[in-house]
Amino acid sequence: MTSNAVAVPGAAASPAQVDRTLLSGARRIVVKVGSSSLTSIKGGISEEALTGLADALSHKRNSGTEIILVSSGAIAAGLAPLGLPKRPRDLATQQAAASVGQGLLMARYTQAFGAHGVTVSQVLLTADDFMRRSQHTNAFRALDRLLNLGVVPVVNENDTVATHEIRFGDNDRLAALVAHLVRADALVLLSDVDSLYDGPPSHGAKRIAHVAGPHDLEGVSIGRAGKAGVGTGGMLTKVEAASIAAGSGIHALVTSTSNAAAALAGEDVGTWFSVNGSRKPIRLLWLAHLASVEGTLVLDDGAVKAVRDRHTSLLPAGISAVSGDFEAGDAVEMVSADGTVIARGLVNYSAAELPQMLGRSTKELGRSMGRGYDREVVHVDDLVLV
Repeated sequence: MTSNAVAVPGAAASPAQVDRTLLSGARRIVVKVGSSSLTSIKGGISEEALTGLADALSHKRNSGTEIILVSSGAIAAGLAPLGLPKRPRDLATQQAAASVGQGLLMARYTQAFGAHGVTVSQVLLTADDFMRRSQHTNAFRALDRLLNLGVVPVVNENDTVATHEIRFGDNDRLAALVAHLVRADALVLLSDVDSLYDGPPSHGAKRIAHVAGPHDLEGVSIGRAGKAGVGTGGMLTKVEAASIAAGSGIHALVTSTSNAAAALAGEDVGTWFSVNGSRKPIRLLWLAHLASVEGTLVLDDGAVKAVRDRHTSLLPAGISAVSGDFEAGDAVEMVSADGTVIARGLVNYSAAELPQMLGRSTKELGRSMGRGYDREVVHVDDLVLV
């Protein structure tokens, strides 16, 4: 599909055209906006950009669609008050800027949405909130109740307390997980670029209007964070987030913040990612895309077939080698003898315990090492194929 495609009377609409109409009548949409879209040339948050976004989202909310806004910008908003000329590199100063900026950002959102009679709330999340069942259940309940009350939750990563080990790294992937968590109909990722292109737009590249699956992105060069220096994402993380959403049953759109109103009306703007997979448990989505891998388990041919083809748990008898420094409960990769990654999972034993268990049956281990050593190394419920 090209950007100048038109509908012919009596002809079948393209999949992208059909899918886009979902946005005009969607029940629940997650919208993510990046720091670069909210930042003014002089620094700090642009009142014009924030107000324009709030206008578009308020109109959609007042027409009956539930909206969750995942917003970057807290660190950018905190730079000027702290006298910082650019985004700091060290985590402690980023946390300080976020702590100052988050309140300023929410005050501006409260005023902008309030002009339309829309109430907003602040919800700060960390990756840990998606790793533990009790926490992501509570997060869902809180967000669902806010939406039922007509509120627009404004979600951000809790930068002030998040450590390097449990950070999302960018709000694009956070938005994909939030969309999955709240069972949204669609995810809209807004930035300062109007669409995904098949190369640098300045070199005459063409807009990619529709992505039906990973094959549509083969050979496409995708850019990283822009020149503004206030964000952490860029088009690459937006494509990754859109692909995560589409692969887990949620349509996604990547476009510019100036196109927000047109996008939410279902118009032909941006790049549309059609659903190409089914919904998955939120924990497995985190494991596949966000978990910090602490080690590697090398599987023999039999274990590769059991895990990959029969979707079974991984037993110690099928492991031929172990590398890394991990504890029980950490994420590890499972690879074949040639190094091909087969799956990721949460391991039940530490790197110190596993070497003496390799190649042995669970019954034998239970007899020789005692109770607790007759379990799977990675249970099928804590395992995801990649």
